[in-house]
Amino acid sequence: MPRQQRVVLVDENSVWRKNIKAMLTKADLMVIGEAEDGITGLKLIRSRQPDIVLTEAMLPGMTGLELASIVHGDKLAPVIILCNAYYQDLLAKAVGAHVYGFLVKPVDEHQLIASVEVAMARYAEVVSIEDEVRSLKDKLESRKILEKAKGILMNTLGLNEAEAFRRIQKQSMNRRISMRAVAEAIILTHNM
Repeated sequence: MPRQQRVVLVDENSVWRKNIKAMLTKADLMVIGEAEDGITGLKLIRSRQPDIVLTEAMLPGMTGLELASIVHGDKLAPVIILCNAYYQDLLAKAVGAHVYGFLVKPVDEHQLIASVEVAMARYAEVVSIEDEVRSLKDKLESRKILEKAKGILMNTLGLNEAEAFRRIQKQSMNRRISMRAVAEAIILTHNM
């Protein structure tokens, strides 16, 4: 059974929080925290680690857009902005803050739940892509280091590329360390 999705609500209006919470609870989403201002909201988000954040755009202490930007930068959760009226400049700022949704109050229950589901799905995709990019960068860096070490062995010991590779591979297996670690040691030794 999948775990219940966890939500933090940040809105200074307790009536709106109550209404939004009721809609989310009805859709089997768990509200794990509520805050009236951006600063308290950020502390709550960092401590509770929700799956998604719903925040009013205009908050005391720190705006919802500033909150969204920090939450995005720290890779904490996707954020949906709620606002009392539609303003083109606010929407543009929301895009710049990397929000995953923008809803105008009063919020329809179906729109809210659909927006939450889409935001969480898109966020999961982004996290997956970022992990894949990080992994590919690491593999590319390892490959560059291995190529450099092979070049050093080829130049200093007169080995061909296959022999240099096998030597690194053998050292890796004998010492039970990665080929990258062997290659880094070769480069370090050569540079001394």
